[in-house]
Amino acid sequence: MSRFLFVVPPLVGHINPAVAVAAELTRRGHHVAWAGHPGLVEELAGPGAGIHACAVPGDPRRAPELRGVAALRFLWQDFLGPLATAMAPGVEKAVAEFRPDVIVTDQQALAGALVAERLRIPCATSATTSAEFSGPLAGTPKVAEWIRGLLGELRAALGDPSRTHDPRFSPDLVLAFTTTALAGESAVPPQTRFVGPALTGRPEPVPFPWERLDPARHTVLVSLGTANTGLGDRFLTECAAAVRERAGHVQAVIADPGGALDGTADDAVLPVRRVPQLALLRRVSAVVCHAGHNTVAESLLHGVPLVVAPIRDDQPVIAAQVTTAGAGIRIRFGRGDRHTIGAALDGVLTTPGYRAAACRVRDSFRSAGGAAAAAAHLEAVATRQGEP
Repeated sequence: MSRFLFVVPPLVGHINPAVAVAAELTRRGHHVAWAGHPGLVEELAGPGAGIHACAVPGDPRRAPELRGVAALRFLWQDFLGPLATAMAPGVEKAVAEFRPDVIVTDQQALAGALVAERLRIPCATSATTSAEFSGPLAGTPKVAEWIRGLLGELRAALGDPSRTHDPRFSPDLVLAFTTTALAGESAVPPQTRFVGPALTGRPEPVPFPWERLDPARHTVLVSLGTANTGLGDRFLTECAAAVRERAGHVQAVIADPGGALDGTADDAVLPVRRVPQLALLRRVSAVVCHAGHNTVAESLLHGVPLVVAPIRDDQPVIAAQVTTAGAGIRIRFGRGDRHTIGAALDGVLTTPGYRAAACRVRDSFRSAGGAAAAAAHLEAVATRQGEP
């Protein structure tokens, strides 16, 4: 049996797919360990996970007004770069103690890729967002050049300076947790394997009032992810207003971790601090979200059409994928009000084409194999490592 070390950033949407793949590898008899933020990994992977603690930089939240190139600069200069530097000693210690045959590193946990190349350990990239496959910086060559410079500096400090490949794309294997039905047919590295979303059972965060859901009405899930608390208060309030105007046939469950809607629950709107998302997706008719890859992929895996309001980072790219696939409607986050949100909801709830497109993506996801396919590809990397 082989030994796999998962290196993950302190981001829920990036850890969840890895948890599913790790569980499948464990089921097959392999040994699995983790390098990352111990509290978050334990919460998502379970108390029995073998976790090697890595330091992480301070609060990664940025100022709400940062958008576009400014947000991208923050992401790389103030988060991804410092994260790699902070995590590298912990990753190296994890390698020394666990002695993995393969390192599986998230695309945004650059320390895993750089330590792997320096120590000559086979590495697989976990691409939990497909944004990088679509060449998002093709129109901004100076930004792309700046990022290449940052990657070069990180490689000189943490990796093997003789290597020339982009550390975000391992030459051994890139696992893409999507399919071309959503991501499109853009050029990808030949070592890329599209496996679709990888899901595993998650513990219910808190008791949920399932009895409040009315089977005679459409249920809509509204979520802006875990990293936008506070930034989306106005948008959530407008979503609630749009649903109340349609209370005769629509009700909403609104993920409201910051309590912006505290005290406003009624028969049409149910705000909760945390939602059992996978369980809810089996019940809802539509999802309104920020176009985070995790929420989009999980929604489409259940054949649920979307209203997407991207905020920053990879979200505009993922939103474009949703609309190109025909599986949802895009609105502007900053200008989304009860009228635009309501009109988009009417569209995805009453126009059959959106659900049909969502179901086409769902079928492609299911046939891709998910966690089982990802585990099989990782086993192949480990087998090649063991060959003379």
